[in-house]
Amino acid sequence: MTDASLEEKYKAAAGVVCRQGMFPFPVNETTISIVKQVVEDDAQELDFICAFAQKPSQTLDELSASSPFSPEEIDRLAMSLAKKGLIFNQPNSAGVMVYRLLPLMLVGLMEYRFMTELKWDNKERELALLFQRLLDEVRDQVQENYDNLAPMLKSAPPVDRTVPARTTDEGKKIRIITLGKDVEIPEDFVLPSQSVDEIIDKFDDIAVGHCFCRQRRAILGEPCSTDAPVVNCFTFGKSARHTVAQGFSRMVTKAEARTIMKEAEEAGLVHKAFHPGSKVSRPETSICNCCKDCCDTLNLWRDGAFPLINSTYYLSIIDQDSCSGCGICVERCPTDAIQLNGEGIAERNEEYCFGCGICARFCPEEAISLKEGLRRVSILPPRLRPSN
Repeated sequence: MTDASLEEKYKAAAGVVCRQGMFPFPVNETTISIVKQVVEDDAQELDFICAFAQKPSQTLDELSASSPFSPEEIDRLAMSLAKKGLIFNQPNSAGVMVYRLLPLMLVGLMEYRFMTELKWDNKERELALLFQRLLDEVRDQVQENYDNLAPMLKSAPPVDRTVPARTTDEGKKIRIITLGKDVEIPEDFVLPSQSVDEIIDKFDDIAVGHCFCRQRRAILGEPCSTDAPVVNCFTFGKSARHTVAQGFSRMVTKAEARTIMKEAEEAGLVHKAFHPGSKVSRPETSICNCCKDCCDTLNLWRDGAFPLINSTYYLSIIDQDSCSGCGICVERCPTDAIQLNGEGIAERNEEYCFGCGICARFCPEEAISLKEGLRRVSILPPRLRPSN
């Protein structure tokens, strides 16, 4: 690519970035514009991105072979692109530095760029608009090819895992219906941490940044209608060290982390944990604290762009005899899994419940419990256009 024009380099680099992550994105004017806005006119950085065309994660030796750059140049370019949100550069468990090209989103460039404290300038707004345009284009593509894409969308791995609320609004413990011994679970299944306290206890390095969803919506002129707290996007371990090094977050103590998590839970936010490769047996890399109003995962599903695919270990159970029909659970449920029936009593749709416990937390009658049991929630995006 050294002899190519800058425009050709933008297109080539965008092509490599768009192939990363769980969902490939089209190489078009929007994605090329995103790369232009982030990388600007640094031709060497574009060539460096193209070195990941065949392998998204590489060591220094591998990059020395796949790129025209010296070790010193590789380190410099990687550090610059890491601060821009396109490279994850942290040593592996053996202490060997690994450079990984990040996707546009889920989790990558979009999240990191809006996780930091914003300047609220035109450049940030332009990038937010570009990402919104991309999401709108994805929605249109999914809707136009709904029947063909539905099987692939349905079978995609979980994006995240719900970690439930544990106490009611009054500080009482939410009732847990334990898993019966007669229920079969895979022999090799390792139960992941089921509370934010357990997750916090596992890590020495914990960092917190701004909620990228609420910040991106706000810079687009759509601030959170629930006025949810913003500084509660957590990363752990290697991910924490990376986000702090790039200025996307700051380190916090375990005590600070617990305080922030408690504030998020009191605000009715949903704890959603992320695992490497969506494998819940591996340690968590991060936790989002999501509101029903701004969460990209929920909005992309509602808007018809992506499926809602989640791993959970709980299901809400409503004691209809105790339900007063106040409707608080209906209003609070992030996935619209609860409705009032003809008699004014709450009913839960199991297919849509991802076990966050928000309904149980705010139920004034304590009529909702959480039942244990490993589940994969997979809900296709709504069909917004009639089939051809």
